[in-house]
This record gives sequence, C-alpha cells and structure tokens, in this order.
Amino acid sequence: MEYKDYYQTLGVSRKATPAEIKKAFRKLAREHHPDVKPGDKQAEQRFKDINEAHTVLADPEKRKLYDQVGANWEAFSRAGAGAGAGRAGGSPFDGFAWASAPGGGNVRYEYRSTGADAGGFSDFFRMVFGGGEEPPLRGARGRTATVEGANLDEILAGMGFGPGGAGGTSGARRERVQGRSEATAELTLEEAYHGTTRIVEIDGRRLEVTIPPGVDNGTRIRLSGKGGGGRDLHVVCRVAPHPVFSRRGADLERELALGLEEALLGAEVPVGTLKGRVVLTIPAGTQNGRTFRLTGQGMPRFRATGHGDLYVRTHVVLPTKLSPEARDAARRFLDLAAQPNPRS
Repeated sequence: MEYKDYYQTLGVSRKATPAEIKKAFRKLAREHHPDVKPGDKQAEQRFKDINEAHTVLADPEKRKLYDQVGANWEAFSRAGAGAGAGRAGGSPFDGFAWASAPGGGNVRYEYRSTGADAGGFSDFFRMVFGGGEEPPLRGARGRTATVEGANLDEILAGMGFGPGGAGGTSGARRERVQGRSEATAELTLEEAYHGTTRIVEIDGRRLEVTIPPGVDNGTRIRLSGKGGGGRDLHVVCRVAPHPVFSRRGADLERELALGLEEALLGAEVPVGTLKGRVVLTIPAGTQNGRTFRLTGQGMPRFRATGHGDLYVRTHVVLPTKLSPEARDAARRFLDLAAQPNPRS
C-alpha cells in the first residue's frame, strides 16, 4: 500500500503552521479545480489528492496521528494485522470509525457512501482515518461522522505506537464513557447548504438524524431523550473548509478570474454558486479586486427564511510571454489609451 506524503502534496514543510497549510491548500485548489481545467483527469486527481492532504493536515488530531504513524506505515499495518482477523477485508482501523459516546449511550456513527464516492480517497487515507470525507468536488456527497471520546494516545498505544505500547490490537476498539451523550458530524459545505442525514446507532437502535440546511461550525442538533439512559443526544456540526468558497455566517465569498479582454471591454461570465451556475455581467473597465454582490446566492439561514449573499471578488489575469508582434501591438494600444499615473 502506497504511503502518501501529504506535506509534499501541499508543498509545505512538516513544521508548517495551520495558516501556511491553509494558504497552500487554497492556492493549489484554485489551480487544479475541475472548473478551471474541465475534462483534465490528471487535474481532477490532483485536486482530490490536495483535498485529502488538507483534510488530514488541517485537523490537529488527524495531523497528530499522521505524524506519528505516516512514515512508519508498513510497520503500522503489520502491527495491526490481527485486528481484522476472521473477517474478509478486515482492517486494524475498523474501530476508528466510531467509539462509545460519553454518557454511556453506546452511540456510534455509521459511514455510508457509494463505491464511486469512496474512490476519491487513497487506500492509505481510508486505512488510517477510517473512511474520511469525500472532497468537495462537484457536489460529491461522502457520508462520515465521528463520536467524541476516543483518545488518540490510547489507540496508538494499543497498536504499539504510543508510549508503552506492546504492539497488540486491543486499543483499536477501546471505548470511553464520560459526561453527556455528544457526537460530531463532519459535513462538506455542500451538505451544509442542502441539508443531509446521518445514521446513529444507540443501544442497538438505529436513528436517522436530519441535519437541516444552513448549519455552521458549532451548530448543535438536539435529540430529546435519544441518548444513553434517556439523556438528550447532542450532535455538533463541523463544516470542512471549501477550496472555492469562504463563509461569514450566511454570506459566502469567492474569487473570479478574469482575462484582460473581459476586464477591459466587459463580458458575461459564468459564476459557480452552491445553487448552480449564474451569469455575471462584467462592465467594461473592471478593476482587479472589484467585488460584486449576488443577492440571495449565499447560505440558507439556519432555521429561518431566506439566504445570505455571495460576494464575488475579481482577479484579473494578464497575458504573459508576449510575442514581439503582440508587444508592439500593446505599445500602440497603450499610446492610444492614455492612462494617468495610478500612483500619483
């Protein structure tokens, strides 16, 4: 099984700060997004690899696990080989997909995904992180969730990689019970926009939890009396970063690349939103960094009516590597189009 160097994928050092990782991810995601290179299979795979790397390195717990295990992948795989014994396709990390929820409710989330959805991840990612979430690629809808309470150091110790670990497999399914029943649902921005569901198993009972449109990081969904011992079950939402859109409450922001002709002479340019594509009229003489407001194209307001707005910031891309003929033509044009000194 191939070991993937996620730091190399994003082009950052192993000591990179979260801000450096985020900056590298956004730059690469913009360059390789399928909307930028439609039909380019290599760019699409590269985009998936970038998302996979960011999913791990942007999460402190996942990054900690990766840093401790990643380079020792082959030994880690051998150490846990017995965890799936007696079952075809068994994995030493099967127990990582869920654990007992605090509060004694034996709450767990079930990963649900089609084969096509799962194909966006490397075997290394699925083996180490128990499935993961589908990168936000053209509305892909991976189904993942985790339950709080599993302790990373104890799991690693049980597999022989933590302090004092003996290389056994007992830690792979270790469960902890403390506090109240609380689970975490990891969502893509598309799922937060449209709403989705999660399957929760509690003491042998399966519950389908509806996640309404418009949830944000920290939004809590309460299921009265559905936790262990009749307690309430709280599902805390966490929305993953998106390579195109950034969010401020119900408003969204994104950049839009424009060619010189489009910015100078004006054009009608398609813009991707979470609802679908819309056409934005770019007036002649649009400056780099100009922001357009698309009313109602933002996120749904959580448990309220209406949507936020989408703010589109232009990014003018100038032509490069001009031929001698093009340079001469540009000089003649600039002589005709007299422009005052913008710095005076």
